[in-house]
Order: sequence, then C-alpha cells, then structure tokens
Amino acid sequence: MNLEERVTDLESRLAFQDDTIQALNDVLVAQQRVVERLQLQMAALLKRQEEMAGQFESFEEEAPPPHY
Repeated sequence: MNLEERVTDLESRLAFQDDTIQALNDVLVAQQRVVERLQLQMAALLKRQEEMAGQFESFEEEAPPPHY
C-alpha cells in the first residue's frame, strides 16, 4: 500500500468517525433533554405529594366531632 492510498484510507476513516461522533452527540443531546424534562416532572410530583401530605396531616390533627 503506497502513501497516497494510506492517506486516502485514513481520511475516509476520519470522515466516518466524525459522522459517528456527531450521531452519538445528537443522541446524547436528545437524552439530556429527556432527563431534564423528567427531573422537572419529578420535582413537580414531589412538590405535589408534599402539598397533599400536608393537607392530610391537617385532617388527621382535627379533633373528632362531638357525637363520637
């Protein structure tokens, strides 16, 4: 294999690796967006759960009605 063929082969491999890296980066960016969205949803659910737990605690602390 002469020098020109080797350089051509290396250039072709480099182009393929660049395409692969870009594809992997695109997938990583998409996954990061999904993770961020899920983190926001989880935070909202935790906040909602804490609010609802606070409501139930206030009901439990009330004295029973006089007819008991």
